[in-house]
Amino acid sequence: MTDHSFALFETAIGTCAIAWGPRGINAVQLPMGGVAQTRIRMQQRYAGIAEAEPPADVQRVIARVTALLAGTADDLTDVALDLDGVSAFQRGVYDIARRIPPGRTLTYGDIAKQLGGVELSREVGQALGRNPCPIVVPCHRVLAAGNRPGGFSANGGVDTKLKMLAIEGAAVNHTPSLFD
Repeated sequence: MTDHSFALFETAIGTCAIAWGPRGINAVQLPMGGVAQTRIRMQQRYAGIAEAEPPADVQRVIARVTALLAGTADDLTDVALDLDGVSAFQRGVYDIARRIPPGRTLTYGDIAKQLGGVELSREVGQALGRNPCPIVVPCHRVLAAGNRPGGFSANGGVDTKLKMLAIEGAAVNHTPSLFD
């Protein structure tokens, strides 16, 4: 990815990163616990990627993501993504997820039904777990059956997902367990 770059940026949930190339945004990295960890994670994900000052179009995306994570409703559906190497099934999942407005949710089963059958729920979850562009592809807005939070592969797990949903004002059926 030598023609791609990344930048770190601060949000209400911590330091995030964004990677871009000639055809759009390639990745968004949720906070990894600190600036150094987030930087290292981007360098691990993309060998040879350089940290750089983002061009104006990427700066606008950063500003919008930062505002979204501060509580400003923005669906980010017009952000150009370069999902080269992502399967057609994953693209279908991501296209549906991108249409979920801030403050609203769907379940894995809802997306599976739109793709051809509820039996695809597990595959939908797996696709969302591999989402290269969280926030822009709002996988945090996809819940398990019964509107329970389900899993979340980002650092902080379900707590991060619940924090993002709370910022957006989404209702989630979640009763913390003894271990939360």
